[in-house]
Formats: sequence, structure tokens, C-alpha cells
Amino acid sequence: MSAIRLLVLGAVRQHGRAHGYQVRNDLEFWGAHEWSNAKPGSIYHALKQMAKQGLLVAHEIAPSTAGGPPRVEYEITDKGSEEYFTLLREALTSHDQKTDVLSAGVGFIVDLPREEAVSLLKQRIKGLEEWRAGVTEYYTPEEGPAQLGHIGEIMNMWVHMADSGAEWTRSLIGRIEGGAYTFAGEGESFVGVLADGELNPFATGPHPEDRR
Repeated sequence: MSAIRLLVLGAVRQHGRAHGYQVRNDLEFWGAHEWSNAKPGSIYHALKQMAKQGLLVAHEIAPSTAGGPPRVEYEITDKGSEEYFTLLREALTSHDQKTDVLSAGVGFIVDLPREEAVSLLKQRIKGLEEWRAGVTEYYTPEEGPAQLGHIGEIMNMWVHMADSGAEWTRSLIGRIEGGAYTFAGEGESFVGVLADGELNPFATGPHPEDRR
């Protein structure tokens, strides 16, 4: 699973309707260009591809005052919303997701009901525990990595990744169950998007399609 689809669908959904520059601006504001593949070219490509796939609707609006081509604004469809929530649930549940996918899932976690978010994270812990158990069929952490030569360091790394991932997930569950954040159905959630034209302190510079 690629993080870019979830990130772009989520950003468009938060705006309701957004052009490519707004989506790029939001993702850079969140730092996604540093921890994911959400680079300018991939963002514009994802928008166009998902419009072709019926996940987004592309609206052409008035040409720019500088005489350029019409700006394209995107709006998520029902099919796109279904895909978005499928990707979001998968990002939070699967224990073997890459860090960028999990990060994207956490970034949109409040779009789910609180109880569902907790349930999905508990499934992630279960997956991590099962993964750890599979590793320890061949490797005994208490005996240390040297039991398998330097290859044991790989097993040792996997065990530590499983343990740290489970510990982090449990701490997040604890904060959510303790009432942190505003989830779907509870009121107005925090939305970290920039208004059209708002200065982005993390912008990486101009792009040929920035105003489209």
C-alpha cells in the first residue's frame, strides 16, 4: 500500500474541494514530503490518476488572471470516500505497514469513531504479537543474537521492532481511551489544513503545476 493515495484523498476530503497546490501545501505543512513519497510530482500524478479512476471529480474553474490554463479543483466522490476509509483502516490495522503509511493513518485517525479507532489499533497489536511469536520460534531473545551468528542481529531487530511498535500502540490507545482528541461524531475535529493562499512555512518552492 502506498501512502500517497491515502494522503491525497484525505487532504481533498478535508477541504471538500481543493486544487493541486492546496493539497501539496497541506502535505508539506504536515511534513509528509519528509516522511513519505508525497513529492510534488507524485501528488499531481495521484490527483489525475484518481480522477480517472472515479475516486475524485475534476472541476475546471476560471483561468488565472495571468492568462494561464484553467485551474483544476478536485472533489472526492462516494467511491473515493469508500476507498479512503478502506485505506485508513488498513493503515491502522496492519502491523507490517511502512512507517509512512502508518503515519498517514494516524494523521487521519480522528475521521473514525473513537471505539473503532481503538479496535483497529488493538488488531495492530495482535498482529505485532503474532509476528513476534513467529520470529521467536527460531530465535530466543533471552539468549541474545549471538546464538545465530551475526544473522541473529536481524531476528533481534525484528523482536525489538515488534516490542516497540506494540508499546507505542498501547500508549496511543491509552490516550484515546482517556478522552484525547475529538473523533467522528463527537464534534468539530482538529483540521490541520491551510486556507487557500495562506503562507506555508514549509513550502519547498515553486512547481510548474502549482496553480492548477
